[in-house]
Amino acid sequence: MRQTPKGFRLHIGLFGRRNVGKSSLLNAMTRQAVSIVSDIAGTTTDPVEKPMELLPLGPVLFIDTAGIDDVGALGQLRVDRTRKVFDRTDIGVVVTEAGHWADFEQMIYDELVRREIPAIVVFNKVDLASPRPEVVERLKKKKTLMIESVASRGQGVLELREALIKAAPEDFINSPSILGDLVGPGELVMLVVPIDLEAPKGRLILPQVQAIRDVLDIDSYCMIAKERELRDALERLKRPPALVVTDSQGFLKVVGDTPPEVPLTSFSILYARFKGDLAEFVRGTMAIESLRSGDRVLIAEACSHHPIGEDIGTVKIPRWLRHYTGVRIEIDRVQGHDFPDDVSPYKIIVHCGGCMWNRREMLSRMLRCREAGVPITNYGMTIAYSLGIFERALSPFPAALEVYRQLRGKREESHAEPRSRGEEKK
Repeated sequence: MRQTPKGFRLHIGLFGRRNVGKSSLLNAMTRQAVSIVSDIAGTTTDPVEKPMELLPLGPVLFIDTAGIDDVGALGQLRVDRTRKVFDRTDIGVVVTEAGHWADFEQMIYDELVRREIPAIVVFNKVDLASPRPEVVERLKKKKTLMIESVASRGQGVLELREALIKAAPEDFINSPSILGDLVGPGELVMLVVPIDLEAPKGRLILPQVQAIRDVLDIDSYCMIAKERELRDALERLKRPPALVVTDSQGFLKVVGDTPPEVPLTSFSILYARFKGDLAEFVRGTMAIESLRSGDRVLIAEACSHHPIGEDIGTVKIPRWLRHYTGVRIEIDRVQGHDFPDDVSPYKIIVHCGGCMWNRREMLSRMLRCREAGVPITNYGMTIAYSLGIFERALSPFPAALEVYRQLRGKREESHAEPRSRGEEKK
């Protein structure tokens, strides 16, 4: 697998005095012994870089710097190298011992502010002391993100991850394309758009509009049809489309009418990648196989709307899940920002595409689920899986498809092959 180049990674610099716990914090974040930890001040002599995938944020580069209060000729060289890290830092993390904030910390903080670099302050070792109230109040007035931690125990790591998501520059958080990287210029994308009771009168829904705009932005073009007219539309074409995108509720008919060699997916699955982490959603979808009678499933919808008729969240997905699993699962539902603080009671969370949200909010929810050990997937992926067309729906995404095949292979090796729809797990 090709490594993400440094230039495409979010650079996170760790700054502070010697021996305040920067290396311990980095090791806790990466779950690896990346930096040497010692009680002797100045153990880190040069900036230590650690590229990693910080789920669910994506590719990042942590830079653990030498203490910026170093002394002597050699110490000055270390400080000079540390100062250069400012030039390539996207987010600066100022680490200090709780109870200590002086010119060193203020200088680092002011330099980050001067450069318009988002700053996060970590008060480490709060088991030994508390942050000074006047410092906390001053930072609050500047709306600075603050974390209390005991890095050696891993305390505060979740909060720091969430702070990094909040502080990440907008162009990094919202950089993915909806489908612009799936087709080339001059190629045709077929969009299958149902017009039913849930369709807004006189207009298209946001994912459909944004997909059209994305196609135009890459100098390609699209054709739009309802699912009933899809077969006739495809037969009229001189060459097949580069991609077919359908509403997830029309999956079965669209799959039946689309030639197998044509890549096909749904708007919801495109948004699983656009707003979240597609590979993580694939892993979450596989948890459907583990559902048993009495398990609780949470269906979460970003929008607050009154259900109409055969509503997808309240009626269709619960019906498809129960039909596929053949077990009596309990289903709860939340809307808008009413996401539970504690998701541990649920065996799986099925989320909508989040088309009205920015990516940061979806990533934050995914992080909460990951930390709680609760799988999360989305509407389109759940529908495709329960209808037995999951691999077909992942055809435009080779990396995600490979994740699915690996997980399926492991399941088959453990003699737990996916059951047929309706077959209850004993």
